[in-house]
Amino acid sequence: MNASAKIRCFFTEERKLVTVFKALEPEVQKRTAARSSSSLRVDGTSLILEIEAEDTVALRAALNAYLRWIGSLVNVLEFLGKSLG
Repeated sequence: MNASAKIRCFFTEERKLVTVFKALEPEVQKRTAARSSSSLRVDGTSLILEIEAEDTVALRAALNAYLRWIGSLVNVLEFLGKSLG
């Protein structure tokens, strides 16, 4: 692999961290892209995403996908938290 990235996402609530981790875990375990691989772990109050790819194009595609998923999940959790009180 020629390109890699390590992203650390900080969470203020453990419940949200665990929910996002569990939601993304199947995507990480089942390698769907031939040109990239990823790993996901929890470190304290952070979610750590590591991606290795054959080139920067594949790295960018994987990063975009994971960051969109994380952003969407956080938005849904925040909405549900506000609407449920």
